[in-house]
Amino acid sequence: MDTEKITRARILRAQIETMAQSLDDETAETVPELFPEWNPDSCSYVTGDRVKRNGLLYKVLQPHTSQAGWPPEDVPSLFAQILPGQGGTAIGVWVKPDSTNSYMAGDRTHYPTMADPIYESLIDNNVWSPEEYPQGWQLIE
Repeated sequence: MDTEKITRARILRAQIETMAQSLDDETAETVPELFPEWNPDSCSYVTGDRVKRNGLLYKVLQPHTSQAGWPPEDVPSLFAQILPGQGGTAIGVWVKPDSTNSYMAGDRTHYPTMADPIYESLIDNNVWSPEEYPQGWQLIE
């Protein structure tokens, strides 16, 4: 094995991951393969880092050191899933947000499936579906 090539590949991967962290959510959502998988083994995360877990992209909400019992999907105080249609990301199917990743005014999403119309959130911090709170959404298409 060529250890020099392996070392260069590791350095390149680290540089790519560092550059990927500077992307906005819209761009990050299009290239999730650039982000590292969530690491449960005492990995240090800082606010704004992004990680993948089970094919989903998450943003770190506060600095912490990972633990096996704290996967992104189970710890909304530490991670927020980046949802389709938020902050200019590609319009996807509406996903029930929580308080850490609510839809903001102007965010757009299909509800309830990709074959269904597009709705735009009229309010910030919108955690309700167009069905649950129609006053918070406007039918676009």
